[in-house]
This record gives sequence, C-alpha cells and structure tokens, in this order.
Amino acid sequence: MKHIESQPITEQRNEKTSQLDEMNVQEIIQIMNAEDQTVALSVQHALPQIGKAIEAIVEVMSKGGRLFYIGAGTSGRLGILDASECPPTFGVNRELVTGIIAGGEAAIMTAIENAEDDAEAGAREIEARLTANDALVGIAASGNTPYVIGAINRARAMGAVTASVSCNDNARLSAAAEYAIEVPVGPEVVTGSTRLKAGTATKLVLNMITTTVMIKLGKVYGNLMVNVQATNEKLRDRVIRIVGEATGADYEKAASYTQQADGDARVAILMIKFAVDSNRALAVLEQCRGHFGDAVRILEKEDLA
Repeated sequence: MKHIESQPITEQRNEKTSQLDEMNVQEIIQIMNAEDQTVALSVQHALPQIGKAIEAIVEVMSKGGRLFYIGAGTSGRLGILDASECPPTFGVNRELVTGIIAGGEAAIMTAIENAEDDAEAGAREIEARLTANDALVGIAASGNTPYVIGAINRARAMGAVTASVSCNDNARLSAAAEYAIEVPVGPEVVTGSTRLKAGTATKLVLNMITTTVMIKLGKVYGNLMVNVQATNEKLRDRVIRIVGEATGADYEKAASYTQQADGDARVAILMIKFAVDSNRALAVLEQCRGHFGDAVRILEKEDLA
C-alpha cells in the first residue's frame, strides 16, 4: 500500500474539508469558492512554461501543422471541449484542433476508466493520426496516466512538438514532453475528484493555448472575434456589431456590407476600410492564408502606394 507522501498531491486529503459532509450548503460553497480562488494563482506561476509551449505550437501551426490534445477521463473531455470550440469561435477547419480521449467517443459520456492504463493504445492512436509536422498536448491531472505518456513518447519519437499539462510537480508526463506545464493546485475539496480544482486549472490553460494560438494566427483583430461563424441570429447580430466596432460604421452600414460579404466579418471590414469589393478582400485573405492582420497590412501598403 502506498504511503500518502508518495501519492500525487491531487490525490491527497484536503484537511480544510475533512468535515465536508457535516457542513451546510452555504459552508460547502464558500469553501469551494475559496479553494477555487487559489487555482488562478497556481496557473500564474506556470505562465513562463505555458508561454514557451504556445510559442512552439504557433510555429508548428503557422507552417500548416495541426494541434492535438490527448487525455483520459475528465482531462480527455476538457481537451475535446476546447477543440470543439475552435471552429465556431475562430472560423477554422474542425481538423485543425482535435481532442482525443482514451476509450474513444464512448468515453465522452461514459467513464471507461481502465482505458487510461494502456500506454500502447495511446501510442497507436498517435501513429494513426499525427505527423512530424503537428503538435500534441498531453493532459493528465495526475501527470502519471500511461495512455497519455505513451502517446507523448510516440509523438516525440516521430518528431512532433510535444507539450503536457498536469496538476502535480515532477510528473512522469512532464519528463516525457518537450514542453512541460505543471499547475500544482493542491488537494481537492472532495479527495481525488480532479474534475474540481485540477479540472478548472486545466480548462484555464487550454483556454490560453488555443486562444493565444488563434490570435497569433491572425484570427482576431484587436480584441475582436473577426472569424466568428454567424450560424444563428445572435451570432449574425454579433458579426454586424464586430464590423461596426472595427470600422466605425453605423449599424445599418455594417449590416449592409456584412450581407454583401455573405456574413464574413473579415471581408466586410476590408471592404469598408479600404473601399475594395468582396472579391478583392477574399483574394487578399487567401494570399495571407487567412491571417487578417497581414491582409490589413497589405491593403494599407496599397493605399499608401
């Protein structure tokens, strides 16, 4: 039997909540809130490591590579969640960022806990999906999940960029990855339930990774989500407002140009700012591989010429 000292800190008992079952509702949520407030500070301490990993991923993706997340249980689900938000938020192909979970799609809704113990399964998954031109982020709260470590080892051997996210110090996963991110959040409110503080920390880190990568790939203009996909009434209105914010146009003008641009905020903004038609705007965006900031700079130079 393992001594508590040898267990990951995420598995150890939180002395502050040892009488949790005897607390009233208000006391429970107050202590959960207090513990959650420590998570952002833990992430802050890891910012240098997070930044290095993101820079490496940006370099890969700026050359046409893809980003993959891999994890088991809660970690795998968080990777899938983050990946699934990229197409509607940043207008990218759904193959650009992909989440992989131990046990396959069935594990998204149903716990398949033993799947995480198979290192070779993780390695096989990577062989089937990755190339040397891609990046893989392994996610494991404990930092010791064999499935994820097997995947990272195989990806690194293939020459892909590898990073890891764990919530313990000196994790085995950290030793396997080229860029290790460790966010030690301490014992959970409910002992061992890493869907709590560890899950929150992981979500914060993944938010930083994909959001910063997409910003550097030119999917954001200022702080405006110019690549948003207008798939419903709320988002169509948001696109019009983004066009107005970016150009200073009133709502009616922004709506008119957005319609001419078939709902593409980038095209509408370029049309208004540089008095070009939609075909020219699209051509410049294609020339820049969709990097909106680069498209703006090209048209600015043409205006000055």
